[in-house]
Amino acid sequence: MYRLGIDLGGTNIVAGVVDEKYKIIARASCKTNVPRPESEICDSMAEVALKAIDKAKISIDDVASIGIGVPGAVNPKTGVIEYSANLFFHNWEVVKMMQDRIHTKVVIENDANAAALGEYLAGSAKGSKNAVAITLGTGVGGGIIINGKIYSGSNYAGAELGHMVIVKDGKECACGRKGCWETYASATGLINMTKQKILSEKLDFSYMLKLCDGDINKVNGKTAFDAMEDGDPAAKEVVDEFVGYLATGLVNIINIFQPDVLCVGGGISAQGENLLGPVRAIVEKERYTKHNDKQTVICKATLGNDAGIIGAAYLD
Repeated sequence: MYRLGIDLGGTNIVAGVVDEKYKIIARASCKTNVPRPESEICDSMAEVALKAIDKAKISIDDVASIGIGVPGAVNPKTGVIEYSANLFFHNWEVVKMMQDRIHTKVVIENDANAAALGEYLAGSAKGSKNAVAITLGTGVGGGIIINGKIYSGSNYAGAELGHMVIVKDGKECACGRKGCWETYASATGLINMTKQKILSEKLDFSYMLKLCDGDINKVNGKTAFDAMEDGDPAAKEVVDEFVGYLATGLVNIINIFQPDVLCVGGGISAQGENLLGPVRAIVEKERYTKHNDKQTVICKATLGNDAGIIGAAYLD
């Protein structure tokens, strides 16, 4: 039997047919086009699911279940998306609505949890017992696997790792608190730091701004890293600051959970050892277990966007 995973994102809906070896054998996608009615989103999910099944040259009867990864607070037990700010959903009975369209088992989970499960089953955390996956994107997503199972707390809202405070009375977060980790360690946080450094440079020339063709609105998560590689000292200050904030949160996570593997994904993770090397150096100095023989392995997530599809497909 096959399984099907759907990654319901703010920009795209992607469906993938996954075989028993955790390989995606066919996929289909469409634009999410939010905001629009929930029924229309369900129509689109059903459409891309059936397209993926058709591409795989199988039938819906060959699919054991469909899993959907969604950003926000979801309740797998009731099949309800309780709240998703970026997708404008509130108390949406998505499982029932999808089962009315595709008559097979449907389950849902937070997208970061699904991605963590994907990395655990087939990616950089494969073979571990306990793992944590972090995604550095618009925010900081987190998924926790304990003894092979997703940990989501008593109300299915656990693992919001991006919303631990690392700077008291710090920058205001979209969640309403101040100083949340994701405000500093997300791609958005890095972009904001880069812009602030450019604006604060008392120079007639900014190398980082030059890389953006003189348009500060073109700053992205690569700008500071690219400029640092070319020897720009201001860019190195930005990267060092970002690395420090990222490492602070990772030390907290390691001290609390002591996972076998902690994998870092998202666009910023493409920097590889330029990011993770300095992060590990800080973690090694600051972790509580510095004298233990066994230590958490910090590595890059390997599945990229496929992690969410594979993890969603293999939700219980």
